[in-house]
Amino acid sequence: MKLEILATAVLVSTICLVDPVKAENPNHVKQLLETKECAGCNLAGADLSSTHLIGADLRDANLKGANLTGANLEGADLTGANLKQAKFIKVLATDASLKDTNLTGVNFSGAKLYSVEMDGAVLVGADFKGARLHGANLSR
Repeated sequence: MKLEILATAVLVSTICLVDPVKAENPNHVKQLLETKECAGCNLAGADLSSTHLIGADLRDANLKGANLTGANLEGADLTGANLKQAKFIKVLATDASLKDTNLTGVNFSGAKLYSVEMDGAVLVGADFKGARLHGANLSR
C-alpha cells in the first residue's frame, strides 16, 4: 500500500514539473507563414521545418528551441533573434543575417550557410558538424 502511494506521488510530481512542449504564439506562426514579416514575434519551440522563409523578417524574434530543419532562409533577416537550442539541421541560408543573434547550442548539422552575416553572434556550444560555411562573417 505504501509503495503504491509513493509511486503515485512520484508520478504526480513528475507530471507537475514538466514544461509545456510548445510556447509559440500560433498567431505569430500564421503571420510568418502568410507574410514572411514577423519581427519581434514569439516563435519559441515552433515547428518551422521545411518552410520557405525566403526574405523573411525575423529581427528580434524569439525562436528559442524552434525546429527549422530543412528550412530555406535565403535572404532572411534574423538580426538580434534568440535561436538558443534551435535546430538548423540542413538549413539553406544564403545572404542571410544572423548578426547579434543568440546561437547558443544551435544544431547546424548539414546546414549550408553561404555569405551569412554572423557578426556579434553568440556561438557557444553550436554544432557545425557537416555544415558548409562559405563567405560567412564571424568577425566579432
